[in-house]
Amino acid sequence: MDEQSVKRKQSLITQTSAMKQDEAINDKSRREFLKTAALATAITAACGSLACSCSSKKEVIGKKVQLLSPDGEIVEIDSAYLNHHETMSVLAQHEQRIGIPGKKFVMVVDLARCKNARKCVSACQKHHYRPDDKEWLTVKLMQDSDKGAPYWFPKQCFHCDNPPCVKVCPVDATFKRQDGIVLIDNDRCIGCKFCMAACPYSTRVFNWDEPDMPVDIQHLEYNAETGVPAKVGTVEKCDFCPDRSREGLLPPCVEACPNGVFYFGDENEDTVTNGDETLSFTQLIKDRAGYRFLEELGTKPRVYYLPPKDRQFPVERGYDNLPDTLKARFKDVMEGVGKKS
Repeated sequence: MDEQSVKRKQSLITQTSAMKQDEAINDKSRREFLKTAALATAITAACGSLACSCSSKKEVIGKKVQLLSPDGEIVEIDSAYLNHHETMSVLAQHEQRIGIPGKKFVMVVDLARCKNARKCVSACQKHHYRPDDKEWLTVKLMQDSDKGAPYWFPKQCFHCDNPPCVKVCPVDATFKRQDGIVLIDNDRCIGCKFCMAACPYSTRVFNWDEPDMPVDIQHLEYNAETGVPAKVGTVEKCDFCPDRSREGLLPPCVEACPNGVFYFGDENEDTVTNGDETLSFTQLIKDRAGYRFLEELGTKPRVYYLPPKDRQFPVERGYDNLPDTLKARFKDVMEGVGKKS
């Protein structure tokens, strides 16, 4: 064999050896990656989220538990990772049902300012991803007597301190929190509609059909404070938007109203605001003769109304520009008074 052939053979041997080394390294890396992935998968299955373990400030206690990975491999993880997410999950549900510590939420509605602009309704629907036919906040046209003038009357859940809906729920899906808010846990709701029958204000709606919600919202974990994602066969209602209160924000209906109709605040602090002005809750109710709707029922609502005295807008202003489908709601009242306020 000549010298040139020997060199080619040696070069080929060297290249082959290098390729085998690369394959061995790649195979080792692949095995390490798969092992890491299996461990991550096992932790994820146990904790529910990698983020819950990695973000935990809980000190590693050294006690190990064995888990079976999806590939059938036994892996060990620290038990602190398991306990952390379980505790956080229980605390989150507990906080939803207990409420915001030290708060006692209350709403005041100034009927003299309402002109049925319906910005409050659309803001509420948008915030909760609800369709047009599922209004949590409605605006009624009220007339107290045949000689009295009609006026616009926003109506939502009254978050009663003595709520009949809570008493009749057989599965504790409807509950009263220490911060004054009444919520519905639709993970528990069985759709019996006892609460709807018990509510004297007819403020609840029922999901007869599968809710049409954005895909990203559909896959969120359900939260009673937000009411999303909605579930078919369950009851819904105004929730006072406690998720906004936790961030120091006002409910969307308060923010969206162009006329400052809604005041929202904390009775414990004796303050309410419509976003433009902040007032003493007790002084406002005293000075403007505030009242609670159907208070004689003994439900003790947490929504107060200021009488429609010296109204800022004629009632027809909130009627003439409505689409025909909405006009039909108020047609009888408007025609009965000759469209005069």
